[in-house]
Amino acid sequence: MDVSIMRICRFISADHAAPRVGLLTGQDQITDLSSLGIREVSTLLNQTVARAIEAQCKQEDLPLISLKEATLLAPVDHQEVWAAGVTYLRSKSARMEESDFSATAYDRVYDAPRPEIFFKSLPHKVVADGEPVGIRRDATWNVPEPELALVLDPQGTIVGFSIGNDMSSRDIEGENLLYLPQAKMYDRSCSLGPWLLLGGTEEEARTWTIRVVIRRQDQVAFEGETSIGQIKRSFQELADYLFRSQSFPSGAVLLTGTGVVPADDFTLEAGDRVSISISGIGTLENPVIRV
Repeated sequence: MDVSIMRICRFISADHAAPRVGLLTGQDQITDLSSLGIREVSTLLNQTVARAIEAQCKQEDLPLISLKEATLLAPVDHQEVWAAGVTYLRSKSARMEESDFSATAYDRVYDAPRPEIFFKSLPHKVVADGEPVGIRRDATWNVPEPELALVLDPQGTIVGFSIGNDMSSRDIEGENLLYLPQAKMYDRSCSLGPWLLLGGTEEEARTWTIRVVIRRQDQVAFEGETSIGQIKRSFQELADYLFRSQSFPSGAVLLTGTGVVPADDFTLEAGDRVSISISGIGTLENPVIRV
């Protein structure tokens, strides 16, 4: 990836309700890229365009908006979100434990040449930083899954990263592997953000730490962390499998699996707050509601 590090966001503000695309400048300002005709994240997944926009931002006096005055939106516009599973040893163990019926399937896929990849969310259903994620009303065992997200251009090249929360109903999945879509795909089951980090390398990303903290009534109910370096498969291998016999004209986002799994006696409750931090990116935080 040739593009230097850029933090790209989608946002609205009190004086402009239409979604815009911005470049985060420093810690507390957004450069509004709409003045350059950039109105979609999709445009910036082209590395040549991203380089040109970055250079133009350095040369021109573009409109700035305080981050405090902006409401961040999910940083996707036309990109589907997909997910890979059983990429960490801890994830394999947890999913085998939750299901006697299909335990061997998780064991086999961890070592198989072909990874587990499944559809997660349409772009308009992705939850932004600060918005509520959901737990199913018909599930009794619900957990967040903190994950590194790969940002892919239309050719399947990794052009950046983000933070994802692959919400999961473990009791539904554990009952029968064929129930995976219901355990993984429902309203408010996917959170992404707070922005896209364009640039960087897999080598750099594998040095990052991913951490989750779940707070309940202002007390820590669960916390855990792992190294992204523990992901078994290479990032490009996962991306290549996603793009086999599929096309994504606007690019795609691929979640890379979780290595942090709460104990079996833990389940999310409405009112909890889930905070996921990746050391090289930032923090994605969402309250929990029942849907």
